[in-house]
Amino acid sequence: MKKNVSKIILFMALSFVLIISGCSNKTGNEAEKNKDGLTELTLFSADPHTQWDNMESPVSKVVKEKTGVTLNPEFDVNGGTQKIALMIASGEYPDLVAPKAEAGKLVEAGALIDLTDLIEEHAPNLKKVYGDYMNRLKWSSEEESIFILPTSPVDTEYFKPSHGVGLQHAVVKELGYPEINTLKDFESAIKEYKEKVPEVNGQSTIGLSLLADDWRIMISTTNPAFWSTGVSDDGEYYIDPETYEAIFHYKRPEEKEYFRWLNHMNDEGLLDPESFVQKYDQYLAKLSSGRVLGIIDDDWEFDEAQRALREQGQQERMYGLYPATLEKGMKHANFQSTGYLAGWGIGITTDCEDPVAAIKFLDYLASDEGQILQNWGIEGEHYTIEDGKRVISDEEMNKRNNNANYVKETGIGVLKGFAPAYGDGVVDSNGQTYTIASPQQIKDAYTDIEKEVLSNYGVEMWKELYPQEDEFPVKPWGVSFNIQVPGDSELVLIEQKVLDIVKKRIPEAILAKPSDFDKLYDNFLKEIDEAGAKEAEAMRTDLIKERVELWNN
Repeated sequence: MKKNVSKIILFMALSFVLIISGCSNKTGNEAEKNKDGLTELTLFSADPHTQWDNMESPVSKVVKEKTGVTLNPEFDVNGGTQKIALMIASGEYPDLVAPKAEAGKLVEAGALIDLTDLIEEHAPNLKKVYGDYMNRLKWSSEEESIFILPTSPVDTEYFKPSHGVGLQHAVVKELGYPEINTLKDFESAIKEYKEKVPEVNGQSTIGLSLLADDWRIMISTTNPAFWSTGVSDDGEYYIDPETYEAIFHYKRPEEKEYFRWLNHMNDEGLLDPESFVQKYDQYLAKLSSGRVLGIIDDDWEFDEAQRALREQGQQERMYGLYPATLEKGMKHANFQSTGYLAGWGIGITTDCEDPVAAIKFLDYLASDEGQILQNWGIEGEHYTIEDGKRVISDEEMNKRNNNANYVKETGIGVLKGFAPAYGDGVVDSNGQTYTIASPQQIKDAYTDIEKEVLSNYGVEMWKELYPQEDEFPVKPWGVSFNIQVPGDSELVLIEQKVLDIVKKRIPEAILAKPSDFDKLYDNFLKEIDEAGAKEAEAMRTDLIKERVELWNN
């Protein structure tokens, strides 16, 4: 009897183990569904996302319905470097990753899957969007796998500037619309207005505020050194357009003079003394208060403050962007074309249990239906069809322009940036643009005071103040900063050492006594060379030349 009982117990135990084992083995390559019957994909993004909707907005609900997929994301605020290093150390990855410049480390770690076959078998829309640029998706001349799907807009036409010096509309209006062609013009406007209007909303006016919070120091403090001296963005480098030789852009004599000007602004009491210690949220709050007269920044970094000012009814305290350069004759290169920017984007990791669902999700976002959904919203709710064309009502457009949480509440644009899409100006099969952006739409979105300012400068759009795209050659390497660096390369280490020195020494030089500036700046250049800058420049030059060769094959 005891033997029989033991056999029964053993049989039941083995059966339970087999049942549990059977349940844990995924059939095919499909991941388990969540409680709503959706495939839940985890995502890590190296960028923050202030408008994330938890996939609960009207548009995101449609995406879930169409794809059977939902996202469980993590958004980093520090550029992803540390988090991705921890992933590699642990060997555990999310399903999807948007790593920016850290993709090389993931490839070296074997964390990303080759997407070539998945694209061929399951992603006709991805192939359609990339079109002639598919060749640019190859990882390198030696490794032709596709590990990253670039997410920069395809064939975009830029209707507005992203970089420049920002000056409040109230400032130029009060001063009779002075020319803002040089940094000296910018300085004079700030100084004169600050003397006339020492307080705004009960607080002392600030002349110029910069941001140096961690990696953001590059956007607001150091990158403007090349923008203001006639060169476009290549990250930490200047690339000779003839030889493709790379040098750290701080070595250009013109840029030394740019930082000397900032030193002068500080000496004049026109630079915000908190520029190099304030955090990003403090910077935005300060701009949103209306007391900061001038900024030097990229539009996306202060866009939240612009929306806040508009929402508060302080439209005169919003900023116009001007192509001010160090000297007359220098051309602000905001609109220089880089061609299609392959490099940064999104990849699927080896831990993804259902890569087919992942690639189909991304393919849906790239489809005409997915792109219209992300740009226009839901028909009948966010736009209507009139004479075969999509039309956004004045009431809805007013919400788009004035509601700071419009993206989060509607879901329109929440998933843009996670898959390739056509850029502004590209038309669909009906002859209408995929995005809502057009010169007329942009002009209609301007505030009354913005239109007044532009009219007094003799233009209808901010873009018209800038040198145009056809005044510059197309950069055959795209941009230096989005070239993936092998994870085991010494280049990454040297560049980080140089950047650490930059973060310390550039603020020191700006805040120093003018009589000490030359000594400090020259010592700074010696210090980065001692840290290996010349070796890094040689390695970066090789990468530039390799990309030019790859893209031209």
